[in-house]
Amino acid sequence: MSDFEKKWSAVLSQAPVLKAYKNYVGTWEKKIGSFLEFDPNRNVGKELPEGPLKGIPFAVKDNIAVKNFKLTCGSKMLEQLVSPYTATAVENLQKAGAVVVGKTNLDEFGMGSSTDNSALGKTNNPWDLERVAGGSSGGSAAAVAAGLVPFALGSDTGGSIRQPASFCGVYGLKPTYGVVSRYGLTAYASSLEVIGVLARNTEITKKVFESMKGQDPMDHTSLDHNPSGKSVKTIGVLKNTHGALSPEVSASYEATIKRLEKAGYKLLEIDLPTLDYVVPAYYTIATAEASANLARYNGIRYGHAPLFAENPTELMKKSRHEGFGDEVKLRILLGTYVLRSGFQDQYYVRAQKIRTAIRQDVERWYSKADVLMMPVFPTPAFRHGSTDMDPFQQKQADLYTCTANLVGHPALSVPSTLENGLPVGVQFMAPPFEEDRLFQVSALLEKEFQAPEAPGYLTDWS
Repeated sequence: MSDFEKKWSAVLSQAPVLKAYKNYVGTWEKKIGSFLEFDPNRNVGKELPEGPLKGIPFAVKDNIAVKNFKLTCGSKMLEQLVSPYTATAVENLQKAGAVVVGKTNLDEFGMGSSTDNSALGKTNNPWDLERVAGGSSGGSAAAVAAGLVPFALGSDTGGSIRQPASFCGVYGLKPTYGVVSRYGLTAYASSLEVIGVLARNTEITKKVFESMKGQDPMDHTSLDHNPSGKSVKTIGVLKNTHGALSPEVSASYEATIKRLEKAGYKLLEIDLPTLDYVVPAYYTIATAEASANLARYNGIRYGHAPLFAENPTELMKKSRHEGFGDEVKLRILLGTYVLRSGFQDQYYVRAQKIRTAIRQDVERWYSKADVLMMPVFPTPAFRHGSTDMDPFQQKQADLYTCTANLVGHPALSVPSTLENGLPVGVQFMAPPFEEDRLFQVSALLEKEFQAPEAPGYLTDWS
């Protein structure tokens, strides 16, 4: 166990350290609002399993089930729901000795790029409280960046781990689809979303991934993880960024390219002609699946119910009107539209065909390059309510991150530079099951540039 992990394992085992830790978290929480629920006392004094993460606290995005913690999904619809069970990924980490200390804020049902769409709280970026932490896993990213936990779980449907990781200056892993069980993850877009990790360094990111992966009989889409063990020698660098990058992100991108050249990697310029179609294909598929998955929230079985309704139809209308926020309603409406009779072939089926073309476009480069490099987001963290990055522009800016979700491949956001006092990351994508290639590149880059510490970050709470 590294010194970093020993420091964290002392939090729940030494009373003075726990007290100082709680005070530290409380100070940060007043500023950033990363947690929806925080309770580090639940496992104090309990015997923990022997494992690679013994005694290390972590946080869980509040759309992932943890028994006896709430499972709100950042929505009024589920504001009072307490989970009766624990997600398999969380259970696997608990078996490795890790301890859940709280649930983090998110865009409602994972729909957003800022965490401003949460109905239950506002999350600020630890680097600048006037800026967003990213989304939808903004609470998890902010908590790690502020030093409240060494790692946190998030979910990634179209970049919801990697984008906030870039905004907050931490590492963010989206695993291969199916390698980490989705049992216990509240469904939004089932063919796209995965449970992943945001963490302080490459080592803990890899250790968490190794601990929570594996086939699960509770998730029929889960798979065994069988990596090739191949070393990374050639990196494909995306060059057709369409001039979309801000000067800050462009400078950060070029800085990483120079580090890779210095490290001796062979760099190969790549183009992805299908990149122009990523966003429309992604949002067609994601909203269609959201429409189907969220149909269960009707005020009858569970979730928010109005005080009065004269009949089941009125009950459902009131429940969904009062329980869902504007972004969720918008995506349900869009999804319902593209699935309508007469429109399904025109939109949804066509989007699935484009998805296949995007996968083929990406895979043709793996015969030449071991991993691919591309930006995470066109800008650093933007301000709350920014007119330069409205909800529509935020969706358009997802083109780099959505690609990995559409094709199901693993991707890792790695801190790259600080630009005008804000962190910027780059991402690497690998063939299915090749997360180890991502860790190889990340570990090497970490020697040149480690995850930066946000102002006020303390390594010692005592």
